[in-house]
Amino acid sequence: MPKYTRAPALSGKQLIRLLRQDEWILKGRTMHGVALAKYFGDRTKVTVIPDTSASLDDGTLAAILGVKQTGIGKKGLLDLVNKFGL
Repeated sequence: MPKYTRAPALSGKQLIRLLRQDEWILKGRTMHGVALAKYFGDRTKVTVIPDTSASLDDGTLAAILGVKQTGIGKKGLLDLVNKFGL
């Protein structure tokens, strides 16, 4: 398995699988994708990820990884990819 140093292009389905392996809980399906949630102490973060096999746009991926949604950032994404693989 290669060790990634830059964020690879991910599809929505790949990102959903990575987050599910990182203990994000499937909350349901919406018109726009799949809703995932994770509990952080007394807070819950919720994000909706497009359920597509096409690569996510840079802006969409940045918004999902940002503070308001998952809060993991690019470094956290690289850690997940290197830990669980694509």
